[in-house]
Amino acid sequence: MSAYLELFKLAKAFAGPQAQLPVVQGFDLRIERGEFVSIVGHSGCGKSTVLAMVAGLVAPSDGGIVLDGREIDGPGPDRGVVFQTPSLLPWLTAFQNVLLGVDRVYPHGTREQRDAIATHHLARLGLAHALHKRPRELSQGERQRVGIARALAHKPKVLLLDEPFGMLDALTRLELQEVLLDVWGRERTTALMVTHDVDEALFLSDRIVLMTKGPRARVGEILTTSFARPRVRAEVLEQPEYDRLRLRMLAFLDEQEAHECADQSAA
Repeated sequence: MSAYLELFKLAKAFAGPQAQLPVVQGFDLRIERGEFVSIVGHSGCGKSTVLAMVAGLVAPSDGGIVLDGREIDGPGPDRGVVFQTPSLLPWLTAFQNVLLGVDRVYPHGTREQRDAIATHHLARLGLAHALHKRPRELSQGERQRVGIARALAHKPKVLLLDEPFGMLDALTRLELQEVLLDVWGRERTTALMVTHDVDEALFLSDRIVLMTKGPRARVGEILTTSFARPRVRAEVLEQPEYDRLRLRMLAFLDEQEAHECADQSAA
């Protein structure tokens, strides 16, 4: 039986000065509807490249991606993307930034209906007070909330998150993880997140994909969490499974680092 989102034999190589530079090769992953899956790996291993291919922003060199029975061949409203920086249009308000996507996805809705959708999603992210503020009037955390609201407002089949909290301070990062879980938990939109933060992946995810360092990076190992939902951070941190999974993730990352050092020494 097919998965809701399937990445099979995915590969990507970029043009170099003398030859193709392979980044990802033989990347296989199946994600079920409603799952929250994170990809964890060292910087530069290609995890953001994988996400960009799922988003349709980068074309695979080989392999394919199937979402809900249809092969992906470019960007589309069935995928909502949240980047590390929200890239809001600075001359538009938070409301207008979200409304841009809503207008494109619901062209036949009335003005009142589309306005209500944008307002509703911003309010869910705690921004009812900031609808008519421009990005420069918002904190970095508030701007990222607008980015999440924008991605969710057109009800995508998959939410793609590329290190969404990487630019935030520690306290804001923890706060927005809670906000994301709360919003995601209401609709259980299938989610694929890229992160280098082990604790973030453990707290948010149903499964964690550990990616080899590359070149020709692939899925190295997949870990499954069994923490009950809705999740309370203090309760998750107290569970023995948390420590066991965290240690395994750190060990895997250390092993990848050691393999790279050994390869460089041999060369």
